[in-house]
Amino acid sequence: MDLSEKTVSSQTIFEGKIIKVTLDQARLPDGSLAAREVVYHPGGVAVLALDGDGTVYLVKQFRYPIQQLLLELPAGKLDHGSEEDILLGAKRELSEETGLEASEWTYLGCTLASPGFCDEVLHMYLARGLTRKKQHLDEDEFLDVVTMPFDRLVEQVMSGAITDGKTVSATLKTKVLLGL
Repeated sequence: MDLSEKTVSSQTIFEGKIIKVTLDQARLPDGSLAAREVVYHPGGVAVLALDGDGTVYLVKQFRYPIQQLLLELPAGKLDHGSEEDILLGAKRELSEETGLEASEWTYLGCTLASPGFCDEVLHMYLARGLTRKKQHLDEDEFLDVVTMPFDRLVEQVMSGAITDGKTVSATLKTKVLLGL
């Protein structure tokens, strides 16, 4: 059975600095029509920065939509959408948020943030061979850099203390990749 849905019409109902929202009419596999609200996002990158001694670098920041402080990987949106080189985006975000640079980069794959309503793709990297430079946050960005042993990060992910999707995915992929 063909399970695909075909767009019949699409109306932009909001266009902001980061996202665009459309209200679409889609033809379902049985021929009926359904409304679909879609959020378009340029995509993002997340970096698990791991030092030679097993220390990871995280950021603690307030996330307005959920009104909570979260501990998560350094991350950010791709400033030029799908046109931007994702590795360059990852290097930029790691440098901006933590002041770190890395000599070794491993692509961990991507994850879909919430494909039921949003097209955001988050690309994840493992960064090693770290050197400290100067942090240079965006003007509207406020965060603290937090370090911990990688094993403790895994424990916090497994206990549910850390729930951020990109952090959970990249942490578990790194654990499997490195056999830690």
